[in-house]
Amino acid sequence: MNLYWLPKPTDFSKGIQTIRKAPLEEAWGLLTAAAQYDLGFLETLQLDKALTEKFGGAPPPALPTQPIRLALLGSSTVEQLLPGIRIGGLRRNLWVSTYVTDYGQSLQELLEDSSRLHSFKPTVVLVALDAFSLFGTQPLGLTAEAADSKLQRALGQIQTLWRLSREKFGGHVIQQTPLPLYHPLMGHNEQRLPDSPYHLLRVFNAQLRTLADEQKVDLLDVNHWAATEGLREWHDPVLWHKAKQEVSPAAGPMYGELVGRLLAAQQGRSFKCLVLDLDNTLWGGVIGDDGLRGIQLGQGSAIGEAFTVFQRYARDLASRGILLAACSKNDEKNALEPFEKHPEMVLKKSDFACFVANWNDKASNLREIAQRLNIGLDSLVFVDDNPFERNQVRGALPMVAVPELPEDPALYPACLAAAGYFEAVALTQDDRDRTEQYRQNLEREKAQDSFGNMRDYLESLGMELVWGPFDALSLPRVTQLINKTNQFNLTTRRYSEEDTHRFAADPAAVTLRCRLTDRFGDNGIIGVIIAVKERDGDWDIDTWLMSCRVLGRGVEQAMLDLLAQEVSSRGGKRLVGRYIPTPKNGMVRGHYAGLGFAALGENGQGGTRWALEIASKKKFDYPIQLKKGN
Repeated sequence: MNLYWLPKPTDFSKGIQTIRKAPLEEAWGLLTAAAQYDLGFLETLQLDKALTEKFGGAPPPALPTQPIRLALLGSSTVEQLLPGIRIGGLRRNLWVSTYVTDYGQSLQELLEDSSRLHSFKPTVVLVALDAFSLFGTQPLGLTAEAADSKLQRALGQIQTLWRLSREKFGGHVIQQTPLPLYHPLMGHNEQRLPDSPYHLLRVFNAQLRTLADEQKVDLLDVNHWAATEGLREWHDPVLWHKAKQEVSPAAGPMYGELVGRLLAAQQGRSFKCLVLDLDNTLWGGVIGDDGLRGIQLGQGSAIGEAFTVFQRYARDLASRGILLAACSKNDEKNALEPFEKHPEMVLKKSDFACFVANWNDKASNLREIAQRLNIGLDSLVFVDDNPFERNQVRGALPMVAVPELPEDPALYPACLAAAGYFEAVALTQDDRDRTEQYRQNLEREKAQDSFGNMRDYLESLGMELVWGPFDALSLPRVTQLINKTNQFNLTTRRYSEEDTHRFAADPAAVTLRCRLTDRFGDNGIIGVIIAVKERDGDWDIDTWLMSCRVLGRGVEQAMLDLLAQEVSSRGGKRLVGRYIPTPKNGMVRGHYAGLGFAALGENGQGGTRWALEIASKKKFDYPIQLKKGN
C-alpha cells in the first residue's frame, strides 16, 4: 500500500542529511517539504526521527497551526502507528505529539486522575479497539437476543470511552472502525447465523456510524480502506500472533495519513478549491486544435465516458461545498466552447467560482485564482494531466496540492478521492451554497466599478445583517467557522460543537452569529463573537472572527454595536479584547485600534490587549440594516 497520489521521493537520504544540518528556523519548512512525498514505512521512520532530533517534544516557534496532543486508546499494539501519525500531521503543517495508554489499560487510565494520560492532557483522543477485544473468541451457541445483547455491550464499551474522554479532557474524539479480523462461517449469507462474530462486527460498524453522528464523534474508517485496498494490505495475521498488531507496520504511513486528514479537518485546514486544467483533464484532446467535434467526451468511447465520470465527481464535490476553478492555457473563447455547446459536458460554466484561460504560466494563474476568490494558495488543489505543469507548480508554489494523476482518466476520480484533500467532519447548508456565494461576490466586485465612490456602492447593495445568539440550527456552521477561519480571527481559538453549545447555554457569556444578505444574495453566516464575563466585571472577547469575503463593508462596526448592546443589557460596562498573532492573522493586528479600543499593553508573544468603555464607544455610520433573526 502506498500514497500513490504523491510523487516519489528522490535523494531522500540526502534530504534527511540536509534537515539534520539545517538551522532550527529552517528545519520545519524542510521537514514539511520532505513529507509531501509517497513515503514507505522505513522512510516515515527516518523522517520522524529527524523531526524528533530537531525539536524533541516541543513544537517549533511560530507554528502556523494549533499544536495537537493525541492520545491513542488501543486494545492491541499500536506503537508502530505513531511515526505515521506524526508525519501525517507534518504533511499538513500540524505538530502532533502522541501518547499511548499502557496495554489493556485505556479505561483505567481514563478513570484515574493521576495517570500519565491525565498528565499528557490530550486535545484529541483516538479510540482504536480491535475486533477480538470487542467480541472475544467464545464458541457459538447464542440466541438472536443474546447475540444482540453482546453487540450492545460492545457498543456501550465504546461509548463509555467517548464519554469519559470528553468529561476528562473536553477535546475531539476520533473512533477507529475495527478491521474485519473474523472469517465468515456461512459465506454470503452470514446474517443467518445470529452470533457469527463476522456478522456481529459488520452490524457493529454500521451502528457505530449512527452513534458517532449522534454524539459528534469523528470516524477513522480503516474498515472502508481495508475493503477498498484489501485486508492483507492492512493486517498481517503473523504479526497479530507475534506482536498483537491489528494494523501492520506497512500500513502505518497510510494510517497516519488518514489520521492527519481528520486532524486537519478539525482545525479547518482541509483544502477549499479544486482547480482543474481543461485539455486532457476534463476531456480528451485539445479543444483549440481538435475542435468541438474532435474532443473525446461522453458516450461512444471508453475514454470519453471516463472524462464524463470525472466531471460528475468534480460537480458533486462542488455540490457539497468545494469551490471549482478552471486554469487552462487556452484562448478563453476556445476554452469556453465545450461548456457552452458540447451536449455531453456535465460541468457548466456556472459550476465554476473562477474561470481563467490564457497563455500565462499555471503558477501565475493559480495566484490570480487565489486572489480573485480571496483564499490562500494553501487552499488550492491543482489537477493537471501534464507532468511538466505539475512539476512547475510544485516548484513555484509548494503550498498548492498537486496530485500525481494516473495516465488513464478512468482512474482520476479514485485518485482524487484517495488523496483525501477535501476531508470534512461536518456539512452545512452554507457549504452547499458556497459556489453561488463566491460567484455572487465576483458580481459585487463587477458592480462596484460602475460607482463613483465606495459609499454609494455599499448603499446600493441593500445590506442586511441578520443576527442572534448561537442556537441549535447555527451551531454546526458556527463551530465550522471557529475551526477553519484563520485570517480575520483575533485569537484563533478552536472549539468543538460541544464547547460552543456550552458557551450558548452559559448566562455569563454573550454569543453572536451574523448572516449578511444583499441584493446579490445570501452570504451565509459570516461573523462570530463569543464574549465572557470576568470576575472583575469586564467582558472578555474570547473569539471574534469574520469571513474575509465581507471585509470593507462596515460589518465589523455593526458587530461591535451588537456586542456592546448585548453586553450593556447585562450590566456590562467595559469590553476587553485580545489579539493573539499567528502566521495568518496579521490583517487584524490593528482591528481593535481601528474600532476605538485603548491599548492595555503586550499580551505575550507579540500579542496585545485592548479595552473599550461602552459608554464612550464611537458612533458608527454604516450602510447596513440590523435585524434580529430567530
